[in-house]
Amino acid sequence: MIRKAVLPVAGFGTRCLPASKAIPKEMITIVDKPVIQYVVEEAVAAGITEIVLVTHSSKGAIENHFDKHFELETTLEAKGKHELLEELRNIVPDTVKIISVRQPEPLGLGHAVLCARPVVGEAPFAVLLPDVLVDGEGLPRNDLAGMVAAFEASGQAQLMVEEVPWERVEKYGIVEPEAGVPAPGESLPLAGMVEKPPRDRAPSNLAVIGRYVLPGEIFPLLAETPPGAGGEIQLTDAIEALRARSGVAAYRMQGVTYDCGHQLGYLEAILAFARRHPKYGAGFRELLDRYAGEA
Repeated sequence: MIRKAVLPVAGFGTRCLPASKAIPKEMITIVDKPVIQYVVEEAVAAGITEIVLVTHSSKGAIENHFDKHFELETTLEAKGKHELLEELRNIVPDTVKIISVRQPEPLGLGHAVLCARPVVGEAPFAVLLPDVLVDGEGLPRNDLAGMVAAFEASGQAQLMVEEVPWERVEKYGIVEPEAGVPAPGESLPLAGMVEKPPRDRAPSNLAVIGRYVLPGEIFPLLAETPPGAGGEIQLTDAIEALRARSGVAAYRMQGVTYDCGHQLGYLEAILAFARRHPKYGAGFRELLDRYAGEA
């Protein structure tokens, strides 16, 4: 069973400036929780019990968020704020470990994943990019759990993909299935991948959206991968080498994604999560109605 997930959080978050100048982009809140917490909750819901944060010296706030804050908890208990105290104590279950490793310099996503090798070992693991929220509301299991099941059934690495408009394929890594297009919740082997192709050369409109389930054999491939685009070690280059060796599959997601590294994607995530929030949802929907009436 896959029990470890790697979350690369060392980047500076330049797409989120100026909000990310003084705080990590992963700590920007969606309603009442930071983005990173939603991503960790997604992993935990898929059966992950060890979260490996690949971080940077400027990202201490992320580690602090998942750590125990004794003084704050003592103050809340003394003031009788027991509901809030329980929320703090349950940010992650006691059965889940949060482990941090440093990426000493920004050498790319592939390098960030490679930095987790001493913790992960040679076991299969998941990678979740925290810029993207994957909303599995209403599904019997979330898409990451579906990817894990597909990996365990086939033994092949899994890339989560979603359909994007054809006019936007040049903004994404696009996959080429061997035959046909996987249905939502289905996994199919890949013939290849193309990074940001022009529309007339795109093999499909299925884009990789920041969730991976990978075997431990990706690590020696990453260690041998030379710098690629932008002078960085690219995870996609190592995955392509893995595909040629043992195959890689695309898992087509069923849920909805929100790109929180982009301001409009972040605002859309707030709308989606706030509308159904157990405490603030009703009031938020009233606000939406009021402002819709003023438009």
